[in-house]
Amino acid sequence: MFRFHAAPPLSLYIHFPWCVRKCPYCDFNSHSLRDELPEDAYVDALLRDLELELPAVWGRPIQTIFMGGGTPSLFSAQAIDRLLSGIRARLPLRPDLEVTLEANPGTVERERFAAYREAGVNRLSIGVQSLDDRHLNALGRIHDAAQAVEAAHAARAAGFDNFNMDMMFGLPEQSIDQALHDLTAAIELRPDHLSWYQLTLEPNTLFAARPPTLPDDDQKGEMQQLGQLLCARSGYTQYEVSAFAQPGKACRHNRNYWCFGDYIGIGAGAHGKITDAGRGVIRRIWKKRQPAAYLKSVHTGGAIDGHRVLSESEAVFEFALNRFRLTQPFTLNDFEAGCGLESGWITPVIRRAQVDGLLNFDGERVEHTAQGWLFLNDLLERFLPEAAQNARDRQR
Repeated sequence: MFRFHAAPPLSLYIHFPWCVRKCPYCDFNSHSLRDELPEDAYVDALLRDLELELPAVWGRPIQTIFMGGGTPSLFSAQAIDRLLSGIRARLPLRPDLEVTLEANPGTVERERFAAYREAGVNRLSIGVQSLDDRHLNALGRIHDAAQAVEAAHAARAAGFDNFNMDMMFGLPEQSIDQALHDLTAAIELRPDHLSWYQLTLEPNTLFAARPPTLPDDDQKGEMQQLGQLLCARSGYTQYEVSAFAQPGKACRHNRNYWCFGDYIGIGAGAHGKITDAGRGVIRRIWKKRQPAAYLKSVHTGGAIDGHRVLSESEAVFEFALNRFRLTQPFTLNDFEAGCGLESGWITPVIRRAQVDGLLNFDGERVEHTAQGWLFLNDLLERFLPEAAQNARDRQR
């Protein structure tokens, strides 16, 4: 049974489901914009969606806000201002609130960044993916390298002292030298944060149906290893599987996910995780995916498409799935506070992984070994409910 002394930290995720064009590798809930953007109607729906979530989180302050997509930067600064003002009127916010907005270089103007900042956005995440026009074309992006560079300069000129650039490697027909040149070009723009991740072919995407020619596993492994060294030498600390930051610039919103914190999810297809500390319940909720269905339903009884209550075994696995993405160690106290469970739910699995050289464990502090980080998927499989139960049974 879950027993919480206090609820976990709380964030707010807001999903914007429209893009100018769907990228062939994207499996997110995004939809090509075919008609006029329903800007006012969608902001109204988001605020109504938030109101319906309030009873479950009453009185809990919001630590971070993340506006993702899709392409939030399709929305005007006036719409973002009205949305953030509505949130302030409905929820207590921490004074040091982090507010991130995702932007694509092909959908922004220089003046818009400054207006977003005036509205209350204090962190930008720019979806660059590559600074090579050949690879941008292969990825189906609507911007070119020059626009991406301009967007980075515009973010700094608008006064943002915290912005992220999304970059990818393992692109169609990309060589190791090209991947490192791409990353070097991004670093030269001095973003405060880099998300650098491998292109994967996800189900139900155009790339899955018509796979491009990708580098082989050895090449992608070398890209990753050399890229991590390049980031480290350039002053970026890797704190998560795909995230690198200058000192003090780690994304607090994403860290809350990885630390098994709570988050409200509003918008078409948004997911949330809410802990009811008093009742000892952890619940996951998701909203209707299709924008039209979401807009219609949110004003007529709510846009929730489904929910489930986590079992203890599921919570253990989800804690591990998230927490082991971070490079930093955690303690058994962190597990107990985040999961509301006694440490005996997880220590048998940790000890087995320790014996096999995947984890270091001193009785309180848990961290990856080099082997555990290299074979992270193998480590995580040990925390799946059935495997974890077998480890607990063996200890008895």
